[in-house]
Amino acid sequence: MDIKDIQNLIKFVSKAEVSEVKYKTKDFEITIKTPLAGSEVSYAQPAVYHTAPQPAAAPAPSQAAAPAAEKQEAASDDSKYVTIKSPMIGTFYRKPSPDKDVFINVGDEVSNGKVVCVIEAMKLFNQIESEVSGKIVKILVDDATPVEYDQPLFLVDPS
Repeated sequence: MDIKDIQNLIKFVSKAEVSEVKYKTKDFEITIKTPLAGSEVSYAQPAVYHTAPQPAAAPAPSQAAAPAAEKQEAASDDSKYVTIKSPMIGTFYRKPSPDKDVFINVGDEVSNGKVVCVIEAMKLFNQIESEVSGKIVKILVDDATPVEYDQPLFLVDPS
């Protein structure tokens, strides 16, 4: 089986919406796994609910309600940031090579087109560029860990 046949098999498996296919001959064996049987992977975003003001006669909120309000406020703070997401499945690296410095750190300014990380897929190292200008607020993925397609990698403050 040559590389063209393998690529065609991968395309077929992804369109067939199956989660795993094993192909075996006497000299060759391949297993192809797809996430969620070919369906699109989605990530849940925290919902932010805004409540209407309560009338003055309402009882004061209890102490237990205070942490929930803080969590809701923190979630709304993240909504003002732009997310840089992974354009592919692979392994996330913050450095171009083990002996080099990281591309960016929290607090660094990025501009549109600046390389922010590398994602390795099938022995190819793909440089991922920022699609937004701003300041890096948070790095959401640890170095040398696997990432999924469309997984959030960085939070950027565009202001």
